[in-house]
Amino acid sequence: MRLAFRTGYIGDHFLGSQMQEDDRTVEGEFVSACVRSKIFSNHREARFLAAGRTDRGVHARGQVFALSTEVPERAIAVLNWQLPKDIWVTGFSVVDDAFNPRFRAIRRTYRYYFGQRDLDCESMAEASSLFCGCHDFSSFARVENKDPSRNVLEARVFPDGDLICFEVSAESFLWHMVRYMAAALLLIGIGEWTLEDIQERLNEGRIRPLSPAPPRHLVLWDVDCGLAFSPLPAGRSADLVRDHRDDHAVMARICELLGEDLRGTFLRKKPAPLTNS
Repeated sequence: MRLAFRTGYIGDHFLGSQMQEDDRTVEGEFVSACVRSKIFSNHREARFLAAGRTDRGVHARGQVFALSTEVPERAIAVLNWQLPKDIWVTGFSVVDDAFNPRFRAIRRTYRYYFGQRDLDCESMAEASSLFCGCHDFSSFARVENKDPSRNVLEARVFPDGDLICFEVSAESFLWHMVRYMAAALLLIGIGEWTLEDIQERLNEGRIRPLSPAPPRHLVLWDVDCGLAFSPLPAGRSADLVRDHRDDHAVMARICELLGEDLRGTFLRKKPAPLTNS
């Protein structure tokens, strides 16, 4: 049976999500938990796949992993107890044998939290709307040999308590794209850039160097693969997220939101019975 798992993690102690031979990564820990639990013996044979990759230090609330296994009941029952505490699954879905979360994803949503005070939230919100639609994002990403055009479905900036949040959804993103967009919005917020600076970059391509915003304030908020996920208990992770201590307000808020998700509606429902897709 092929299963998809809605997955969250705190990215502080991972060198990114993509599997690497000698480094601790999200995919590496997930695969190790599956092998240890005899969910599968080889991740390639199980066609273990992710909806996308996150950089070192980036967190997730709604990453999607897919795998095939001969023991789906075991996978559902034990994963949250075999995964390290900084990774968890909040739901599962039975999918067709050809399911690839990367290609089935129709919408990806990120949130970036700004730690600075006294930002011009109204101007940042107005500037974020300029990203919507199909644009050449050469000036807002590491493009390399990829097509720089991307279709941004929604972008907004809003206050979240004492913080300001940038939320953006697109069909797909380029490498570092959200962090470059966040860096530009921060320049708007502190008054160093105007709307014309962003519009000029969207219209004319790379014209001045721009450094991406730090990764630790970024959360892969949701990946929409058109699935309905049956809920799963959080295992040991709820305690870790609740007790996570940090001296920065941004990380405190991110952990608070992830903890609310773990203790929220997913935990108040019983998992649906398995049925073949």
